[in-house]
Amino acid sequence: MKPTHVNDQVDTIGDDALRGERLVLRYEQRLVVDGMDVAIPTGRVTVIVGPNACGKSTLLRALSRLLLPESGRVLLHGQDLHQLPTREVARRLGLLPQSSIAPPGICVADLVARGRIPHQSLLRQWTDADEAAVRQAMADARIEVIAERPMDELSGGQRQRVWLAMALAQQTPVLLLDEPTTYLDIAHQLEVLELCRHLNRKGGRTLVMVLHDLNQAARYADHLIAMRAGAVVAMGPPHDVLTPPLIKQVFGINALVIPDPVSATPLVVPIGATTERDPIML
Repeated sequence: MKPTHVNDQVDTIGDDALRGERLVLRYEQRLVVDGMDVAIPTGRVTVIVGPNACGKSTLLRALSRLLLPESGRVLLHGQDLHQLPTREVARRLGLLPQSSIAPPGICVADLVARGRIPHQSLLRQWTDADEAAVRQAMADARIEVIAERPMDELSGGQRQRVWLAMALAQQTPVLLLDEPTTYLDIAHQLEVLELCRHLNRKGGRTLVMVLHDLNQAARYADHLIAMRAGAVVAMGPPHDVLTPPLIKQVFGINALVIPDPVSATPLVVPIGATTERDPIML
């Protein structure tokens, strides 16, 4: 399949889970994204890659309704995201942000349980289904043994897994994860990525992740979005997107791309940086 490049028109696909149309995104006076079109296919694992400060997290914030576009719109299964009731969005779309702050003194199980808030109402209080969802989320994130510990006592990696469990407990059909492997060692990174693939393959969830590791992105993504300087450069299967010319264009490095001996997915072998890299944005 030929990847979609920045100058190509994004096809109208009725079963896209999320679509951004002509998005213009700013932080105060700084323009981050200008007129972006992007499509997230339903029932697939999509990974967004790109250099630091290229707009990956900004795009994810817009897709999750945390950032209001200056213009353009975001569609969730064909409906304008900003026209939907907040509670309905929270039942359909979950987010693991890049960094979160837990309430002082809260324990792990109580924080994970907050993922069930969108399912509560005056007529529906805590149920056995909520309890089961929390237990399953903690089991999936492998944090049952620290369920009663205060968040304040945990390491960065443990906290990241608790936040992941809270997002899983929300049980949304669409789940966005901004750098879910942050603070995790390599074994736990792979566990999280395998869990994400399991949620997709067995549960049918649509997942969107921001990852920095190109080889992990290639191994676990069905659909890859490459960004540079606030724009989508290419979208498509990893085999079609991760080519030496595109890696040079997006990341400013020369690289070989060979088949991964384990997964047969693209394996990026860096050779060295070029002189065409973007300046670091502070």
